[in-house]
Amino acid sequence: MRTTDLASSIGPDLIALRRELHQMPELGLELPKTQKKVLDALAGLDLEVTVGQGLSSVVAVLRGGGGSRSGTDRPVVLLRGDMDGLRVSEDLPLDYVSQHPGQMHACGHDLHVAGLVGAARILHELRDELEGDVVFMFQPAEEGPGGAKPMVDEGLLDAAGRRVDAAYALHVYSSEHPRGTWFGRPGPLMAAADEVVVRVVGEGGHGSAPSRAKDPIPVACEIVLALQTLVTRGFSVFDPVVITVGKFVGGTKDNIIPDDAVFEATVRSLSPQSRAEVMRRIEQLATGIAEGHGLRAEVTQLPGYPVTMNDEAEYAFAKATIEDLFGADRYVHQRDPEMGSEDFSFVGELVPSAYVNLSACPVDDYENAPDNHSPRADFDDAVVPDGAALLAELALRRCAQLAGGDA
Repeated sequence: MRTTDLASSIGPDLIALRRELHQMPELGLELPKTQKKVLDALAGLDLEVTVGQGLSSVVAVLRGGGGSRSGTDRPVVLLRGDMDGLRVSEDLPLDYVSQHPGQMHACGHDLHVAGLVGAARILHELRDELEGDVVFMFQPAEEGPGGAKPMVDEGLLDAAGRRVDAAYALHVYSSEHPRGTWFGRPGPLMAAADEVVVRVVGEGGHGSAPSRAKDPIPVACEIVLALQTLVTRGFSVFDPVVITVGKFVGGTKDNIIPDDAVFEATVRSLSPQSRAEVMRRIEQLATGIAEGHGLRAEVTQLPGYPVTMNDEAEYAFAKATIEDLFGADRYVHQRDPEMGSEDFSFVGELVPSAYVNLSACPVDDYENAPDNHSPRADFDDAVVPDGAALLAELALRRCAQLAGGDA
């Protein structure tokens, strides 16, 4: 395959880029150094490049020269790579360790960026064969507060002058599977992630006389426990919901009953129906329990990322492409969705999409290797050329299919 050959030839450059990026992780929506590094890496290619207005994104459009279609009749494929790091202090003995204290590329986004740059270089080399246009999406803030939706709002999906027909993304893992293994599944791949803040309002008083106060702490605790019963008794195990209370604040001293108690929870779900229903039931449960004790509950819902859904047809196409490029023995079906979340879901809500995973585990004991987000999460960047080759091949083949009239 020409894409794999070209990826191998530029592999050392891509790995060097990845290691430069690894030393300079940035957080959130503003990634000025990373953005400049991406722009420098794309310099010299015949691309239409724009940068974000409200975030440090980069969007590059490559116009293919192949095929007979022209203008608004040409297919458009989007390829995405997220760029941000995490607020994690790196604990690895690397000669390219993070130079930004307290920040680390602990989720492999540096590999994603290098792979997407590689795909741009490969497709630029093969642009005379490319029967459509490709949008390269370099996205900040996947780890929060979310960069995909602002990019969509700024016109990402119409960057080529017409709406994207299909979109693809990949993610690397530091554990779980042997190095070089691809894995994924059709349908729901990752959960929606929403946040709920509950404030139970009572009346403070002396800890020795709780009957003369309205103690919010036991009521808040009762709500927390009831949420777990809500999950197990209110939702099917085949359409799971996860509620985790990660923060609970109430009181200042052992003998003082406070006026209020506050807790924060993350809420994960795998279908739009369960997502809407669990949020409705949480508010109903919290307010009902509080009222039953003569107190009041204020429930604030903070919507997050939607469910990441793999379009059945696009997933099948991506899987077939992987098996053709790398062999069927390197692909493993992912039985269950993950309850983690991903803001590529905002693209997937609007465009048929596929999201696949690639193990970059550097050790043979992959089952016990540190997971993504660990300060010891390590990634073998020898897989970067494979990621670049796959993204390029997906764009080439899908544009050719669409240009030929295949859905």
